[in-house]
Amino acid sequence: MRIDLHTHSAVSDGTDTPAGVVQAAAAAGLDVVALTDHDTTDGWAEAIASAPAGLTVVPGMELSCRWFPADGPPVSVHLLAYLFDPGAPELAAERQRLRAERLSRGERIVTALAADGHPVSWTRLVERSGGGVVGRPHVARALVDAGVVGSVDEAFAGLLHHTSPYYVAKADTDVLEGIALVRAAGGVPVFAHGLARSRGRVVGDAAIAAMAGAGLLGLEVDHPDHVPADRDLLRGLAGDLDLLTTGSSDYHGSNKTTPIAACTTDPDQYARLVSLGTGTTPATA
Repeated sequence: MRIDLHTHSAVSDGTDTPAGVVQAAAAAGLDVVALTDHDTTDGWAEAIASAPAGLTVVPGMELSCRWFPADGPPVSVHLLAYLFDPGAPELAAERQRLRAERLSRGERIVTALAADGHPVSWTRLVERSGGGVVGRPHVARALVDAGVVGSVDEAFAGLLHHTSPYYVAKADTDVLEGIALVRAAGGVPVFAHGLARSRGRVVGDAAIAAMAGAGLLGLEVDHPDHVPADRDLLRGLAGDLDLLTTGSSDYHGSNKTTPIAACTTDPDQYARLVSLGTGTTPATA
């Protein structure tokens, strides 16, 4: 059984429709795929309805969070949430707040870029998003299309980097609060790409232990942005803290070069994840 528990569609910052994601999953030989768009569940229905026969779709989401250390500035972290009740009111309200925050942030970034002569338009960008959760990848793609940069990666390394004058921080959810919201909604919270050092600052072992104490249930271990030594470190932490482990591609369509199913989850760990989720269930075509 081949299982990929982290993918994105055009509902957030991927380039494939939710139907396209499940078709790509089936073409790659996956048996199970999770749709985990940023801060939204809007792609669930299409993904489930479009899944080819035999493919199981796990409803999920990637929640934008922050870890607040005692001795420094906050660290951006992401929380994968699986099998939660999408109607749970507190988590639904937080999703809406994060969506509004993303829109406000994106508009401020584009306005600043346009003011300095870069040929990007917020109105056009929103129209092209098709109602998706607009984020920096959408701005990066607009910069590529306008010929300002040669690739999405180049945009993130320069104009959209956190050291750029155009960068705007988001008011993301405290990760301990995020864990509590997901658990209260019957979901399974898993710390996403926790040691992806190429993306910026990462948290230490003590932070992961604190998350586990707050109800975290898993660690994403096998991820394209994790070097082998960090995968080993995370797997050891998971064992020490009795957390399940996952593997996934973090697929974004053509916005990233990583193919779907680049990393996968052990079937035993997937079974454990499913046993812990009580808000909704995986759907098999």
